[in-house]
Amino acid sequence: MKIDLNPSVKFENRHNGPSLQERVEMLEKIGVASIEELIDQTIPKAIQLEKPLNLPTAKSEATFLKDFRKLASKNKIYKSFIGLGYYDTIVPGVILRNVLENPGWYTAYTPYQAEIAQGRLEALVNFQTMVMDLTGMEMANASLLDEGTAAAEAMNMLYATRPRDKKKAAKFFVDEKVFVQTKEILKTRAIPVGVELVEGALSDLDLTDPDLYGVMLQYPNADGEAINYKALVDTAKANNVYTAFAADLLSLTLLTPPGEMGADVVVGTTQRFGVPMGFGGPHAAYFATKDAFKRQVPGRIIGISVDKDGNKAYRMALQTREQHIKRERATSNICTAQVLLAVMAGMYGVYHGPNGLKDIASKIHGLAKLTGQGLEQLGFKQENKNFFDTIKIKVDDVQQSKVKAFALSHEMNFRYEPGYVYLAFDEGKTIEDVKGILEVFARTTHLSADVVDLKPLIENLDFNVSDGLNRTSDYMGHMIFNAFHSEHEMLRYIKRLENRDLSLVHSMISLGSCTMKLNATAEMIPVTWPEFGQLHPYAPQDQAAGYYELFQDLRNWLSEITGFTETSLQPNSGAQGEFAGLMVIRAYHESRGEAHRNIALIPSSAHGTNPASAVMAGMKVVIVKCDDLGNIDIEDLKEKAEKHKDNLSSFLVTYPSTHGVFEEAIREMCQIIHDNGGQVYMDGANMNAQVGLTSPGNIGADVCHLNLHKTFCIPHGGGGPGMGPICVAKHLEPFLPSNPLVKTGGQEAITAISAAPFGSASILPISYAYIAMMGREGLKHATQTAILNANYIKERLSEYFPILYTGSQGRAAHEMIVDFREFKNVGIEVEDIAKRLIDYGFHSPTVSFPVAGTLMIEPTESETKAELDRFCDALISIREEIREIEEGKADAENNVLKNAPHTAKMVMSDDWDLPYSREKAVYPLEYVRNSKFWPTVRRIDSAYGDRNLVCSCIPTEDYEEEVAS
Repeated sequence: MKIDLNPSVKFENRHNGPSLQERVEMLEKIGVASIEELIDQTIPKAIQLEKPLNLPTAKSEATFLKDFRKLASKNKIYKSFIGLGYYDTIVPGVILRNVLENPGWYTAYTPYQAEIAQGRLEALVNFQTMVMDLTGMEMANASLLDEGTAAAEAMNMLYATRPRDKKKAAKFFVDEKVFVQTKEILKTRAIPVGVELVEGALSDLDLTDPDLYGVMLQYPNADGEAINYKALVDTAKANNVYTAFAADLLSLTLLTPPGEMGADVVVGTTQRFGVPMGFGGPHAAYFATKDAFKRQVPGRIIGISVDKDGNKAYRMALQTREQHIKRERATSNICTAQVLLAVMAGMYGVYHGPNGLKDIASKIHGLAKLTGQGLEQLGFKQENKNFFDTIKIKVDDVQQSKVKAFALSHEMNFRYEPGYVYLAFDEGKTIEDVKGILEVFARTTHLSADVVDLKPLIENLDFNVSDGLNRTSDYMGHMIFNAFHSEHEMLRYIKRLENRDLSLVHSMISLGSCTMKLNATAEMIPVTWPEFGQLHPYAPQDQAAGYYELFQDLRNWLSEITGFTETSLQPNSGAQGEFAGLMVIRAYHESRGEAHRNIALIPSSAHGTNPASAVMAGMKVVIVKCDDLGNIDIEDLKEKAEKHKDNLSSFLVTYPSTHGVFEEAIREMCQIIHDNGGQVYMDGANMNAQVGLTSPGNIGADVCHLNLHKTFCIPHGGGGPGMGPICVAKHLEPFLPSNPLVKTGGQEAITAISAAPFGSASILPISYAYIAMMGREGLKHATQTAILNANYIKERLSEYFPILYTGSQGRAAHEMIVDFREFKNVGIEVEDIAKRLIDYGFHSPTVSFPVAGTLMIEPTESETKAELDRFCDALISIREEIREIEEGKADAENNVLKNAPHTAKMVMSDDWDLPYSREKAVYPLEYVRNSKFWPTVRRIDSAYGDRNLVCSCIPTEDYEEEVAS
């Protein structure tokens, strides 16, 4: 045997599941001779790409990581005192290693199947409880995308819930001292829905104005000043005006919480709760409000219910309340959020507890106060009376210029505004940083920093605020925040919760339209490098050269993949990408003097975020029918496009369709829209079936968003983070979104979509790594394999279940819809099948979307034939269990499906009175014995949880009973 001194394993062979032999077997089962033949039978020849993608040659994992280290080294980590909602923090090692870097946490899906998501559901309840306690509010959701988006959601929710005597009021007042990036997002979101945004000084606020419905305040404000707003809130209430606060959550360990001032909504970010700055994200925003608004709250709320045995269990509560489900009646398009980051923030609260958080906050305040006192001894004036972490130093132009130069020479970034230098402190700062700042300022004077004697100042430091701002109420008194402060106990708690959840570390998660593919370790490693995690989003560009190189490459690659000319990386979720794309179309029409174009045509099969996003963008939704084969009805599309040609804005289309089919008339559809003056927006949810084989630009679209958390390997994180960049044709480039502090977007850019200029920048290395290691051929092969895997499953299952929709040659795209409605006649619902799959070790595919009573299955390219066969075997076995009911061999009400899932506690009980064996319940197939996943609760009663909404930690005595059991 010859020895190869340069062995190399292609990354695509690690990413794509089936071996060469498995591919041969699968193609034979499908009935084609080659993968090329299958693709030609699946994708219309007319829209297939004529030449390969212009992308770099694939790199090995080792080579990529070596090269990427060099790119990362171009980022310079300076000490940041910029603030504005982004702060250095210390991520506890036990959370870094066991949550952020742990695939057991980051590869899970949104917890729709609550029985196998009890761990992160508890973690999210901890998050909600922490937020409720610190803000003094009655309820909180399980996170939003960023502080600016949360503020906009508050503005819109309050607009939708105006009291009767304010139904015509449209003014929303924003204090000029609200963070600038938040004000920008409020502008973006206000205009399309008819809100009149009024920005000004609080001294100009007229709360008696009958047209005013709400007020937004920053606490502490952008200057760092903490103001007691109770009198303002009381006056607002007397005039039926709502108040919303954007509050620094950590400051509320020391300052009077907004809830005690009477706030209606409190929003903010939990970034400084152990989540790195990451050049802007991802971070978990919070949204807290009063119980009266529980059915209007955007995003998800985790509540407590009971399972079939009456045991406490967690679930997503009030799901029919979720705004994106309301489609064109929605006031929000929020679908996913920031679950992984909310888990981290909640765990940070659990680990430190109320006393630890207060100690951290006190240290931060102490450093700010000490610095202010030291600067005053140097002759500078600190103007903030009551503050938490930020001091405001008066300077003239010459002093400011010198301070900036000296600060940069000390590798420090301050915030500069006319006449002032702002210094924001955080957990990562020390007394040594105080000394460095004093030295910087001293160099602008004739004095030496040595004239400041810090010792007596330190000895007399205290927290002393006036105007009733000192918090006196308790918070986070629940046992969960006071029990796990040693690392061993914290480690075991995290692991205990992790073990309750099924993720990709256990088995395939074949959720249709969700693309749960491999999140390779080599892609994930750079995410926690300090060169990416410790940069402030408003740091000078020359300190982020590595990031900007990454952005440029990624924009070029994504533009090439989509067939467009430019990309914006700003939208930080798929739904935000939809909204951004539609706002760009809106701006395009306005630039041509056609602002009246406001009709959006949307197929009836579209995901609920599509019509919700259109409504948010100020459009009127007109639904287009689908025919009996699941395709968009061309005649209906043509009729409605022509009917609304004078006002047609856009057509929102998913391709391949939500039904899992490459519709052959797609180019004709795009032409119909263009002929009638509209633009085509393509939803990128199913891009995993296009890459390297066709593209939105080639099809005829004008703009699309991409779900980087689907097609491009960012993990779902149990329900976020995600990224939804938009790619556009040349004529839409000028309108790409901007940022008020960092140059982004085009010459006629729309206002900001996300708070940070590049959205969740610190997870972009994942998608960058995926493209760099796959290369153009690897990406094409991934798409081919995704289609191969889907059609293999289709062929196996079609012998047992109806497959609803296929293309003209009988092929599925990358997913398919399996119909289970026929089993209703024996009392079996699709939910029963979903729950029974848990006993086989699988997460259910997508339930009842886009067709009720069905499962939509998307296996992705990352699964081997062996795993696909296990999944098919499970569904086929369930079909036989249903047959037993059909033939009267099993009871129609008391059977393995109706009682699923089965827990270890059930089968270990002495009382087993079910009409089937324990073995049949929990080991239905032989493979299950080798790797059994045990759910910790039985089927959860959804109605009970909604009727008795509780969204904070269960009572301590119940928790102790649970631990004991």
